[in-house]
Amino acid sequence: MSIDRIGVLGAGAWGTALALAAQRAGRQTVLWSRRPDQAETMRRTRENADYLPGIVLPPGLTITSDPAEAISGADALLLVIPAQHMRGALAAFDIPAGIPLISAAKGIELSTDKTMSAVLRELLPNNPAAVLSGPSFANETAAGKPTAVTLAAADRDLALTLVEALNAGTFRPYASTDVAGTEVGGAVKNVLAIAAGIISGMGMGENARAALITRGLAEATRFAVALGGRADTLMGLSGIGDLMLSCSSTSSRNFSLGKRLGAGEQLQDILGSSHSVVEGVYTAAALIRRARALSVEMPIAEGVDAVLNHGTDLGTVVQELLSRPIGWETQGAPASKPSA
Repeated sequence: MSIDRIGVLGAGAWGTALALAAQRAGRQTVLWSRRPDQAETMRRTRENADYLPGIVLPPGLTITSDPAEAISGADALLLVIPAQHMRGALAAFDIPAGIPLISAAKGIELSTDKTMSAVLRELLPNNPAAVLSGPSFANETAAGKPTAVTLAAADRDLALTLVEALNAGTFRPYASTDVAGTEVGGAVKNVLAIAAGIISGMGMGENARAALITRGLAEATRFAVALGGRADTLMGLSGIGDLMLSCSSTSSRNFSLGKRLGAGEQLQDILGSSHSVVEGVYTAAALIRRARALSVEMPIAEGVDAVLNHGTDLGTVVQELLSRPIGWETQGAPASKPSA
């Protein structure tokens, strides 16, 4: 299989950054925006001023508001659409069977509690589904700064083909066959990044943030395994890599929102002041419902859901987490007392 032409559906910051990466990798790349006015402005100014100001869009990158132009003739499609809008967008597109679909959305569908790969399999069962996730701020990727991500597809050969097609030197995808583990890492880290931001906003210190990242990784790993993923995937780029990045910088929309919550701002005021989607806000409820259905314990994510969706006081959630029974760090107690 040869990947010569790539359609990128979604012209936000990450969609534009991935389109630039694909174009730098030598692929014929078409970037689709749902807004004709945005597409026209980007064509004229060669800049996505709304989401990536200052980044030049090269002449070789085609920009359109016609989805057929992005899809027609494409050997693969990058779906860079917010998780809660993915289903509606795909239903409106005419995507031929057989074209690989690469989801770059990091979330769980609120209306069904499904992962993005499950949504793709449901709507387009005749198109191979892949996912791309990992530690990646869009502005750095767009600027050509080194970025490494995980690209997972159930078919090993497809994963390797897609990785080779998108490898652009400074943009380095690593192949995996663990679709579930890869997308869980990206979805859960958004919720955990809100928790890390809350800790920062409340002034609880770096010790607390380090503990949250570590225990949050344990939660994400349990959830991934319950969905059929592999624990070792969460030790890689799409797990601990993405978690560390998103829990450490206000460049993360989720961390920034959590920090403002921790400092006392109201959720609706924060959301009203942002023109970008904060995926963790919408993923939290779906994640907790799915985790409960699978009997997976996720106390940190539960706390975030309680704050965001049930009006629970931040202090109450923190106290509940600190009051949890102590126990073994890893699963289960030692089988026997160590010999002298």
